[in-house]
Amino acid sequence: MIRLHHVQYGRSFRVLWLLEEIGPETFGGIEIVEHRIGTREMRDSGLGRVSPAVRIPAIEFDGLEMAESGAIVEYLSERFAPELARAQDHAERAAYLQWIHYSETQASLIETLNLVHLFLRPPARKDPVFLKLMAARLKGTLAGMEARLETEYLLPGGFSAADIMMGFNLFAAPYYVHLEPFPKLQAYKARIEARPAYQRCLAREGAQRFYDQDFYPVPEA
Repeated sequence: MIRLHHVQYGRSFRVLWLLEEIGPETFGGIEIVEHRIGTREMRDSGLGRVSPAVRIPAIEFDGLEMAESGAIVEYLSERFAPELARAQDHAERAAYLQWIHYSETQASLIETLNLVHLFLRPPARKDPVFLKLMAARLKGTLAGMEARLETEYLLPGGFSAADIMMGFNLFAAPYYVHLEPFPKLQAYKARIEARPAYQRCLAREGAQRFYDQDFYPVPEA
């Protein structure tokens, strides 16, 4: 059985979704270890034995201990679902890798906005100039996707692990950037969220408990 260290709707959602796409039976089932972000629980739980940065996701499986969502998604795809990866000699290999790593460029901006809006509570002062810049950069990464979305999924060859990496971002980004200017991106988001494996993950996760409002505007100076 594969063990996944997880936080609801965090980066570990990528791995949970991938496991559902592959099929939990491939691993003899999934054991999910829930963690509470923003508390000492993660450090005190022993997560650091598996994850050097004491962060999720991390997996334990058949003697393997591994962290970092991109690394886990690439490894598990290549080993258990090569149809979701792109082999070394595949024509889409370069684009596949670029989108996987692009997703982390985008996720780092979302993480920064999360930290400032949700963890730096009063009396900490939120810098409107900084937040405006981060939101603008996030919007720029979405615009870059909009300009390049010409097929049903990120790659012409069909659904891949790169789409799984991006799915987490498209769940979180609308809390900071309105998607109305990006019709192709909205349609793409709807397609990936309609996948049965994604829907099974949503059913398991339940209502999200991280964001306490639907949209976080830049505060006034």
